Amino acid sequence: MVTIDETAPVIVRLSTVVDAPLTTVWDLHTDIAAWPTWNPDIDRAAPNGPLTPGSSFTWRTHGLDITSTVRELVPGERIVWGGPADGITGMHVWTFEQSGDHVTVRTEESWSGTPVEAAADRLGKALHQSLENWLASLKARAERIA
Repeated sequence: MVTIDETAPVIVRLSTVVDAPLTTVWDLHTDIAAWPTWNPDIDRAAPNGPLTPGSSFTWRTHGLDITSTVRELVPGERIVWGGPADGITGMHVWTFEQSGDHVTVRTEESWSGTPVEAAADRLGKALHQSLENWLASLKARAERIA
């Protein structure tokens, strides 16, 4: 099982409960090309082929152009991606767990690299805010269409 870098200078772990079916939440989250339609922090996103382990996608958020590679994919349960952007190496794990009429979405992300070491506190706060916004946007859209 692929995990974040537990030794990274920046690690953020967050979760939210979404009142929507697992299929709705999963489909929204893994339709990468549609991210900008529900997540205002993402300017553009495009998969480079089908979403499978080893595939990649490109996206732009907060002024960063990122190419992420899918490291692990368990449909309806877990997706892990990572890659470098401007000297920062990120690893991002998402898990989805159905419980009754809702889904718990958990996210954890690590950032390492020279820019992170130089400004870990500031970048940690930025990542925390970004992931809070992502979860809130995912929850709002999933609950609206559920």
